[in-house]
Amino acid sequence: MIKVLILGGGIAGVEASIRAKKAGFDVTLISERDYLYIYPLSIWIPTKEISFEDTTMKLDELAEIHGFNLIIDEVKEIKAKEQRVLLSNKEVDFEYLIIALGAGNKSLKGIENTLSICSKPEEAVGLCNLFENFLEKKEGVLSFGFGGNPKDSSTVRGGPAFELMFNINTLLKQRGIRDNFTINFFAPMDKVGSKMGEGAVKNLQKFFKKENINVYTGKKIDSFVSDGIIFEDSTKLDSEYTMFIPAKTGHLVVKNSDLPTSEDGFIETDEYSLVEGFKNIYAIGDVANLQGPSWRAKQGHIAEVMAENAIFNIANPENRKSYIKHINILCLMDTRDGAILVYRDLKRSLMIPLFGFGHLLKKLWGKYFKLTKLGKFPKII
Repeated sequence: MIKVLILGGGIAGVEASIRAKKAGFDVTLISERDYLYIYPLSIWIPTKEISFEDTTMKLDELAEIHGFNLIIDEVKEIKAKEQRVLLSNKEVDFEYLIIALGAGNKSLKGIENTLSICSKPEEAVGLCNLFENFLEKKEGVLSFGFGGNPKDSSTVRGGPAFELMFNINTLLKQRGIRDNFTINFFAPMDKVGSKMGEGAVKNLQKFFKKENINVYTGKKIDSFVSDGIIFEDSTKLDSEYTMFIPAKTGHLVVKNSDLPTSEDGFIETDEYSLVEGFKNIYAIGDVANLQGPSWRAKQGHIAEVMAENAIFNIANPENRKSYIKHINILCLMDTRDGAILVYRDLKRSLMIPLFGFGHLLKKLWGKYFKLTKLGKFPKII
């Protein structure tokens, strides 16, 4: 029986564990958290539309349902050539290894003065608690932004920043206090939304103007302070509530391993997710150096395709599947009172408003995601 060790209990790692068990493998998943955190749903935690618990799934329950082994421990070191992985409390060896550890965050001076919707899960709760204070005061200056990575544009994650900002904007309007608040958006790139196509850039600009959202783009961020953002030209944007999503960088464990990495520390793989120089190690999700067009973006559905393909490729080394044809941008950008469907592939880019139905559709996706992971509903895509 093929034995597979999977590192990382996120979307990619869990999907790989489920697929590997279905393929008849002996599977062990290692995760430092005892739950799967569903990041796409976390945008509703700060507005209390859902609870933190609603965004999690217990890994021991998933392990019992699907039959894979589970170790809750932190990965400290990967010795790829020796086929060993060092954990905080033990050491394990492997026959096949799938690395799905995610990525690290690019650090900026004073980043402790911000909270992120895409970093540690508990930060979403922090954003919720802080926002409650402003709801009580019924006024404030709220700023939302994300960072860039000139070395790897696929690591920039702007969608959740837009979604949280739009949700809070709508909530304030629904409560009749929007005019008491200043809402700012900031990012270092000149054209925000360019990954989604030129049409998206223009539509976002129109939306910002319509909703009276101040836009600060085209200037690199120097640092964060307790009451604002400092740009490279020494100008300051005052802010009482700063939500910032850093661009990603390679995972520290990977950077310190004997694995081949890109300039910014992501594992070098081929289009089959096989790590360069190895026949038994795969890297999937954010931890890998994603191939594809310049507008490519690391997203959950791509991570799941990579997971599915990795398991297939282990079982079928002479007939491997590539993830390249699946590279696209797919996002249901929620606004609380509706949503916008964003899609881009090599042939077209679309941005379609779905109004109130879109919000319901994203809620239904969350239920669908959980039910498929629990094995209670067939996976459609």
